Amino acid sequence: MATFTFTGGIHPYDGKDLTKDKPIKAVLPKGELVYPLSQHIGAPATPIVKKGDKVLTGQKIAEASAFVSVPIYATVSGVVKAIEPHRVVTGENVMSIVIENDGLYEEAEPMPPLYPGTNTGEEIIERIKEAGIVGMGGAGFPTFIKLSPKKPNKIEYVIANCAECEPYLTSDYRRMLEEPDKLIDGLKISLSLFPKAHGILAVEDNKKDCIELLKKLIKDEKRISVKALKTKYPQGAERQLIYATTGRKVNSSMLPADAGCIVNNVDTLVAIHTAVTEGRPLMERIVTVTGDAIRRPCNFKVRIGTNYSELIEEAGGFRVNPAKLISGGPMMGFALFDLDVPTTKTASALLALSRDDVSELKPTACIKCGRCVEVCPGRVLPNKLMEAAIHEEEETFLKLNGMECCECGCCSYICPARRPLTQSIKSMRKLQLAKKKK
Repeated sequence: MATFTFTGGIHPYDGKDLTKDKPIKAVLPKGELVYPLSQHIGAPATPIVKKGDKVLTGQKIAEASAFVSVPIYATVSGVVKAIEPHRVVTGENVMSIVIENDGLYEEAEPMPPLYPGTNTGEEIIERIKEAGIVGMGGAGFPTFIKLSPKKPNKIEYVIANCAECEPYLTSDYRRMLEEPDKLIDGLKISLSLFPKAHGILAVEDNKKDCIELLKKLIKDEKRISVKALKTKYPQGAERQLIYATTGRKVNSSMLPADAGCIVNNVDTLVAIHTAVTEGRPLMERIVTVTGDAIRRPCNFKVRIGTNYSELIEEAGGFRVNPAKLISGGPMMGFALFDLDVPTTKTASALLALSRDDVSELKPTACIKCGRCVEVCPGRVLPNKLMEAAIHEEEETFLKLNGMECCECGCCSYICPARRPLTQSIKSMRKLQLAKKKK
């Protein structure tokens, strides 16, 4: 079926069988909820509540503090207990608003619905901004900026990233099966901003049921098509997805809009539908709780701010003591040392594994096999880039196009010497990006 793909990539064990047949289950939080003010790329949001304030579900509690910033909303009713630093999945302490849940879930008045064709594109983009929507595939880039390119008439494709290539994750898969109408409506709202664009629902071919369902639902939509992609990691990475679906290339100095493309994740498009059609801000997302150490792997609809430990409890606790906890998937997620962290707008999964394969395998010398080069979707030389990174040879790193690495982890996965290629390259890229900002 699939003919669309990119060069490179790998086929790790996907682990999706643990949760792909588990319908989405709504989870109500029990304890306090924590809202980090930095849940997106850009400036942290600024609190507009204070300790002791009573808040309602859907009430704005922090506003955007700069152009690249978005507001944050309470997802329960209750009382503001504190505004203080709190640990997040990266291990950092981030200033956060803590709300004591009163269990009543009293709601603030929603915003009035908007209608593409009746309301202007500017009004729709302003609603998406006001709703606090960001890229929910993990990047957290404010969606209103992505939908406001410098040359909107040059946008030819609006792509729904339905690939979900990261192992173990099935949240997008369940959204597509259970709420496809909301996904398609979110895509149609996005298309309304770009009259010359065509919409693409890009789905990996291991989700044949989703492909068939979406094709059926859009059969009368002249501006939307479904493209089946070859199942391969990282098929859902933005550059690889654009190349696979349109044949256009995007490098590290470009934005997708420079290639005439806009890309949004499944959950992001559902959030656009909810904000525009229902007038409700971003307050929840789907989180896959899975792994062989989980007693009952599940897909949960989670209110942002819910503690990870509550999700483990809701999934029946641990079947065995986990050796590894990861927020996100095994390829690009963050290893956790503490479950006392909140879910955020970009939290896609919580993975608990009975074995820590990475720490069990010790790295050895490079054997010059070239496998890392063969699988690299960025078409760079991971072995050479690692050497430049560990020797702090910044000029060599840049000459070898180190900034083209997308940090997907393919090289580390395939390396028979178990060398930390991705980690070393990522550290040098982070240093270069910091210098560029200065």
